[in-house]
Amino acid sequence: MRGSDYAELRAFAAVVEHGSFARAAAHLSMSPSALSQTIRRLEERLGIRLLNRTTRSVVPSEAGERFLDRLLPAFADLDAAVAELRSLRDVPSGLLRINTTRIAAMHYLAPMIGPFLGSYPEITLDIVIDDKLVDIVASRFDAGIRLGEKVEKDMIAVRISGELRQVAVAAPSYLDRFGAPATPHDLRHHRCINFRWPTDFSLYRWEFERDGEELEVAVEGPLIVNEPEMVTSAVLDGVGIAYLFTHQVEFLIAAGKLVHLLKEWSPAFPGFYLYYPSRRQMAPPLRAFLDFVRKAAAAS
Repeated sequence: MRGSDYAELRAFAAVVEHGSFARAAAHLSMSPSALSQTIRRLEERLGIRLLNRTTRSVVPSEAGERFLDRLLPAFADLDAAVAELRSLRDVPSGLLRINTTRIAAMHYLAPMIGPFLGSYPEITLDIVIDDKLVDIVASRFDAGIRLGEKVEKDMIAVRISGELRQVAVAAPSYLDRFGAPATPHDLRHHRCINFRWPTDFSLYRWEFERDGEELEVAVEGPLIVNEPEMVTSAVLDGVGIAYLFTHQVEFLIAAGKLVHLLKEWSPAFPGFYLYYPSRRQMAPPLRAFLDFVRKAAAAS
């Protein structure tokens, strides 16, 4: 294979990954027009259309999908081979791409960054925060961070947090006006702050459990957001009742700024996991990060 052939194939994979010529061109450090010409040459050489283009989107054709399915494992093997050679060096180096939710990034990943990069200065972390469920293999991430219940069964998972708990909370000002719910069912008659899933744009149904009884409650209220950090300020202002992780609000509860509601309905559940696909050869940056995570978990 000529070097130009390999570059064209990489360019095609980048356009599909980013869903945009402009974003893919920026990733490849080339102009969108040059990238468009590269893809055109590849399609002409293969004699088949690989991408369907509109003014708003770029998606692979059926042939392009099949071609990409064959290319990605080959790229992974090539990358792993190069990484294996680099691993012969004394210090792990290279790029480590991680996809994570915002909450996991802020509360669990961010505190690791300084110590990790201090220990491995030749590794570059590329962290993409995205609350949507992402196929880390197709999107060419080395690893992802999600709640344990969201991790696919064919992934290898390493816990990075302890058990978590979600709690219903409200400001004293809200409770003075509307009172407190006695059961999760009562939430249907309260003003609640809703969260919209970025995956399918549905509203999150609040989940409760007590003595083996499990409930899902569809709540309503004056505010719907898809950014969890907005909920905290809204509930403090008395907008309504919110359903948040304890680590987001425990200090506010302790300070009397928020009140924990329905305490007996808030059991613990598995927390966040770092997960990655099983591969024959693991890139040194990912191996170094996994070792770092495991040591941090053992010390905590």
